[in-house]
Amino acid sequence: MPFYKVLVVDDEPFVRRGIVSQTDWASLGFEVVGEAGDGMSGLEQARKQQQDLIICDIRMPKMNGIDMLKELRREGNAVSVIFLTAYDEFEYAREALKLYADDYILKPFEDGELEKVILRVKERIAWRRSREGGAEARTAIPEEKNEAKSRYIQEALRYIEAHYMESEISIRDVSGAVGLSEGHLSRMFKKETGITVMNCITRYRMSRAMELLSDCRNKVYEVAEQVGYKDISYFSNTFKKLVGMTPSEYQSGKR
Repeated sequence: MPFYKVLVVDDEPFVRRGIVSQTDWASLGFEVVGEAGDGMSGLEQARKQQQDLIICDIRMPKMNGIDMLKELRREGNAVSVIFLTAYDEFEYAREALKLYADDYILKPFEDGELEKVILRVKERIAWRRSREGGAEARTAIPEEKNEAKSRYIQEALRYIEAHYMESEISIRDVSGAVGLSEGHLSRMFKKETGITVMNCITRYRMSRAMELLSDCRNKVYEVAEQVGYKDISYFSNTFKKLVGMTPSEYQSGKR
């Protein structure tokens, strides 16, 4: 199985080098392909080569981690991101999660904590790769499926990916598709992913909307319909709440 590529961005050299050199990346299935000491340099490296994961500090010079992620998302880059943040920056971490950051860790973190989060995010990276098709994607599907809950969650995610454009999709539909009760799936889904089923549907819809809006030929109302929204005002409000700008502003490149 090929290694996933990771970029480490942190303005503290000791922290950055510790993450790069003291983490057993090979055993996690990753390889470090770059590191940067500020958000601007991190953004440039993210543009130059494709990574599967970025581990990034939030507070940095030149460009902070939140702004770096906003720019990547505006450009349609769906790379997975784990943020490193101090306790007093918790509100920043919450904002990061709205921008589709996969997870965050409070600094200073304990031994083994980073590895646990990386493995959790690795499942999502593998699922995203599996949607892309081709031999490489097929080899990226995790084979460690001993726990039934992992199978159920992956099935639920695949169902969402296939049906997100249906305006009436609900947790009842998802739970019925995977053969679990709504309550059971809700608890399992939140435990595995950290978000609710409906939150996941919304995030996936917004992610697809961002991709579609990157093409200026697509009208906002057309994008809304394509991702499952009949009410364009509701779509626009939801988009702004999660992305930080309206669909029109996002499409025009306004920040």
